[in-house]
Amino acid sequence: MPLLTRMVGTPLTIDIGPGAVAGLGPLLADRRISSGGHVAVIVGPGLGEEIAATCRPQLANAEIWNVEGGSVQAGAELAARLRQGFYDAVVGIGGGRTLDVAKYAASLSGLPLVAVATSLAHDGIASPVASLEDDAGRKTSVGVQMPIAVVVDLDYVRRSEPAMRRSGIGDAISNLSAIADWRLAERERGEAVDGVAVTFARVAATSIVHREDGIADDGFLIALAEALVLSGLAMATAGSSRPCSGGDHEILHAIDHLFPGTANHGELAGAASLFTSFLRGDDGLTAGIDACLTRHELPRTPADLGLTDEQFAQAVVQAPDTRPDRFTILEHLALDAAAVRERVDAFGAAYGR
Repeated sequence: MPLLTRMVGTPLTIDIGPGAVAGLGPLLADRRISSGGHVAVIVGPGLGEEIAATCRPQLANAEIWNVEGGSVQAGAELAARLRQGFYDAVVGIGGGRTLDVAKYAASLSGLPLVAVATSLAHDGIASPVASLEDDAGRKTSVGVQMPIAVVVDLDYVRRSEPAMRRSGIGDAISNLSAIADWRLAERERGEAVDGVAVTFARVAATSIVHREDGIADDGFLIALAEALVLSGLAMATAGSSRPCSGGDHEILHAIDHLFPGTANHGELAGAASLFTSFLRGDDGLTAGIDACLTRHELPRTPADLGLTDEQFAQAVVQAPDTRPDRFTILEHLALDAAAVRERVDAFGAAYGR
């Protein structure tokens, strides 16, 4: 009989809600990840240590390690430590940088990872990608194993900075621009588009973009967490970040390289997706993204990000170099520096406050 369906990898379990951390020990046992709690718990600065202390009674056999930063070297050093012991799994607790280091180290050492997210700043919670700094301090994306389990405790998410919760909104809705870029590559270059991955990515974005509630509401935070997890599944299904990363993320990475520390990932993704939608001339999509960014008080223009128009234009010119194999609206238009500046000025005139 012919195989008429395909297998799509997902975490064994996804637990999102208040008090979710309290169930970490039973989750490890019930899902046969670690019946005896012999795990390496990786925590970062901030809430990670507090959560680890909370989990200590149910994870008496665990070893708890602290990590700082989010570099390839930190992940490699952590993997070396993991290989010196005997662990059933790695439990990463913290924000994006901590989870990315834990994901990378777990993949290098061949161990499953349980991701315990304390913020909803971007879609790396369940993705098969780790965003790390190389030796030169530049951001690089590394393929890793998808987490075997994902836990998002809304009690801790609520304690994260409001800007970090808003950031996840920008990253989620940027999927819409990324999908438009992927479809453009299909029309112009015959690139194959994975419809299942597109479905995951689009549902993630549309579940957020028109909601009227916000980051103070449990219903919204649950929807945002689910959207970010779905985005990770979209990338795992596609085998790349393509369904969630288009010209917007090319601009984001260029800004990170040229003007490090400008804004956080999701803020850059949201503003850049508004610009790339403007370039595409998609009035409906641009209006929807603009309304969502405005509603949640996210940056929309270069000035909102703390950049001049000239700096933003410089990033747009360099953006295609960050993903040489990717075809987006930026590569399609192939604008020179003068034409880019003209479009950036027009964008500012249309959307500047």
